[in-house]
Amino acid sequence: MVTLVPHPDGRPRPYSAAAVHNGTVWACGQIPVTAGGDTPHDIGDQVRLALDNLETVLTAAGGGLGTLLKVTVYLADLAEFDHYNAAYLERLADVPLPPRTTVQVADFRGAKRVEIDAVAALAPGR
Repeated sequence: MVTLVPHPDGRPRPYSAAAVHNGTVWACGQIPVTAGGDTPHDIGDQVRLALDNLETVLTAAGGGLGTLLKVTVYLADLAEFDHYNAAYLERLADVPLPPRTTVQVADFRGAKRVEIDAVAALAPGR
């Protein structure tokens, strides 16, 4: 059985925030947008915000950053890899680092330069 997780902010979208199946959480891609709709300019701030948004979705689904199984990161420009990687490692300093894939993509909308999706396990006891 698949459980679809609504977006934690309650705003309707044409997709779910995550799906849970057989103890695994499949989160949709998270972008660096605040609840007020703002996107920071700095790539490090964008990475931290996207990971904050990912943590919110994973927690709502019954997982968390500490239960990450796989992360995929989409960057607008691989030339920003070092700055992105430093922010990523800083934000995930307290959890085991999961396998990760980072790729460059074209044509993000607006000021966004990163999107992060992930697969996580349910937290113990969930």
